[in-house]
Amino acid sequence: MTLVESRPTAAPGPSATTSATPSVTASAPGSRARPRLRPGRPVRLGFLLGPSLLLALWAVASATGWLDPRFLSAPWTVVGTAAELAGTGRLQDNLLTSVGRVALGLAIGVPLGTALALVSGLSRWGEAIIDGPVQIKRAIPSLALMPLLILWLGIGEVMKVTVIAVGVLVPIYIHTHNGLRGIDSRYVELAETVGLRRGAFIGRVVLPGALPGFLLGLRFAVTTAWLFLVVAELINSTSGIGYMMDLARTYGQTDVILVGLVLYGLLGLFSDAAVRLVERRALSWRRTLAG
Repeated sequence: MTLVESRPTAAPGPSATTSATPSVTASAPGSRARPRLRPGRPVRLGFLLGPSLLLALWAVASATGWLDPRFLSAPWTVVGTAAELAGTGRLQDNLLTSVGRVALGLAIGVPLGTALALVSGLSRWGEAIIDGPVQIKRAIPSLALMPLLILWLGIGEVMKVTVIAVGVLVPIYIHTHNGLRGIDSRYVELAETVGLRRGAFIGRVVLPGALPGFLLGLRFAVTTAWLFLVVAELINSTSGIGYMMDLARTYGQTDVILVGLVLYGLLGLFSDAAVRLVERRALSWRRTLAG
C-alpha cells in the first residue's frame, strides 16, 4: 500500500520539468555566447578605402570653395593636367625613369641588406663588425650624405641609384636581423640533436624563421625607396618625377606638383600592397590574429 501511494509522488509533474529546465540550460557548456575578439575578415581592396575617403574630402573641399585653387588645385584639375602631360609624353618618360631608378636601387639594396643581416645574425663577430656601421648610417640623414655622394659619384644615375640602394639597405638589414635573433633557441637545440649540418640548418630553420622579419623590412624598403628617390631627383636631376615637380615649382605650376605628389603616393601605396600580398601568401602557414 505504501508503494502504490509513493509512485504518483515520484513521477515528475509539469512544475518539476519547468524548474529543472533552467538549471540544465545554465550548466550546458557552450550555451553562453562567446565574445568575438578577432578583428574580422579582411576587407576586399581595403587599402584603397582610406585614400578614397581622402580624395572625396579633397573634392568636397574644392567644390565648396573651402580650398583656394591657388593654394591647392582641385582633383579634376590635377586629372586634366595629368592627361595633358600624358598627351605630350612627358609624364610617361619621367615616370619610367623614376620607376627604373627605384627598381635598380631595390635590386641592389635588398640582396645587400639581406646578406649583411645573415652575416650579422649568424655570427657574433659579424654582428660586432657590421651592426655598428649600419646603425651609424641609420642615424645620418640622407640629405647630409648627398654632398659627399655628389663629390664621389657625380650627379648622374650612379649617384641616384646609390642613394636609393643605401636607403633600402637599412630597413632590410634591421628587420631581417631582428627576425634571425628572434628564432626560438629550441629549434637550434633540435637541429643540433638530429645532427643537422650548418647549410641545412640555415635553409630549413634560419631562413623560414627570418622570413616574417624580412618581408616586414621589404614593406618598409619599397616605400623608403620612393622617399629617397624624391631626394635624389630634386637635386641636380634632368629627368624623373622629382625633376618635373622641381621645374613646375620654378614656374609656379601647383597642379603639376600635385600630379607628381599623387604619383609618388600611388606608387608607394601599390608597392606596399604588392608586398603585403606576397607576405600573405608566403606566410599562409602562420596562425595570426589577422589570419
